[in-house]
Amino acid sequence: MARQEIEVTINGKLYQEWVEPRMLLSDFIREVCGLTGTHIGCEHGVCGACTIVFDGAAVRSCLLFVVQANGCEIQTVEGLSKDGEMSSLQKNFSECHGLQCGFCTAGILMATTDFLEKNSDPSTREIKEMLSGHLCRCTGYDGIVKAVEKTIEENKTGTAKELIR
Repeated sequence: MARQEIEVTINGKLYQEWVEPRMLLSDFIREVCGLTGTHIGCEHGVCGACTIVFDGAAVRSCLLFVVQANGCEIQTVEGLSKDGEMSSLQKNFSECHGLQCGFCTAGILMATTDFLEKNSDPSTREIKEMLSGHLCRCTGYDGIVKAVEKTIEENKTGTAKELIR
């Protein structure tokens, strides 16, 4: 297969590259762009570790070819912090013990980012339903749910510096 030229914006930076059409977006993000926060787990879209925000929607990057991202805007976990400071959501994951080994964390943060941008006041049940698409073997999800709920509360009271971006 002939290489194809693509342009994709990731975390505000434009990448122009020649790629193999069969290259997965997750591999491009990690190997070509050096953004290793996007983890590759199952490579079948089941675990959620590779979740990114793709043109405003949380998607599994292991299920897309990089050529499908031509002209698109992507945000990875590296794009959540600003000037080296973690977002409120990231801080709350740490404070509420919403992470342990961290393998699933980036994907969950990205899915939660998208979820909260579209639903700023979800119920606990809705949070758990959103998380059902992510596999975490360490936390038991309790700390993750608490971190999301704390972020929601901070946004309501105005004590969060910034939820996402």
